[in-house]
Amino acid sequence: MTIPNSIAIDGPASSGKSTIGVRLAERLGYLFFDTGIMYRAVTLAVIRAGIGVDDEEGVTQLAHRVHIDVRPPTVADGRKEDVLLDGEDVTWAIREPEVEKRVSKISAYAGVRRAMTELQRRIGKRGRVVMVGRDIGTVVMPDADLKIFLDASLEERARRRFRELIQRGEAVRFEDVLAGLKQRDQIDSSREIAPLKPADDAVILNTDGLSVEEVLKRVFELCKDCGDD
Repeated sequence: MTIPNSIAIDGPASSGKSTIGVRLAERLGYLFFDTGIMYRAVTLAVIRAGIGVDDEEGVTQLAHRVHIDVRPPTVADGRKEDVLLDGEDVTWAIREPEVEKRVSKISAYAGVRRAMTELQRRIGKRGRVVMVGRDIGTVVMPDADLKIFLDASLEERARRRFRELIQRGEAVRFEDVLAGLKQRDQIDSSREIAPLKPADDAVILNTDGLSVEEVLKRVFELCKDCGDD
């Protein structure tokens, strides 16, 4: 059995990309790389620099100046990787609500995407990688050996995100989480640069009603089927 050397997993927010990607990478002994964290890191840098999210030129210039690194996790606190912004560990800071509210708009800027995509492609070309995001199969790694698009209903994704936030001790309302995901879907799907959509040759997998183990089993079967082709 030959497992694909590069695996792209795309899908909307809270569709299970990271959860499945981490488990699949662990099982295969591959690098797990969530490209969304790079855009979150840029967004955090923008907030700290006091640059308005509508200032596309200022945001783009900052995106080309900052140094973002992603490394294997060094702290056993539930993180999937270490995220460093100019040498500072910002793994959890990039998950704060203020970043969440701004990341879709900032990630839609062409200059920001060019800066981040260049790094993502270099990592992908090394092989033995499970890369997750929203434009991996369509833009970052269009030549990936296997492309999967994980999807789920808006309500299902909102429930998952709500449970995650509650478990982290955050005071949130389900209605707010639902509205936030709905807005993010609209921004991600309608942006001019690399909109969220399945690649033409991606396998679309709806995860409504499926457990993590059930989804992982189906994804691993796709890996085996791809290798047998």
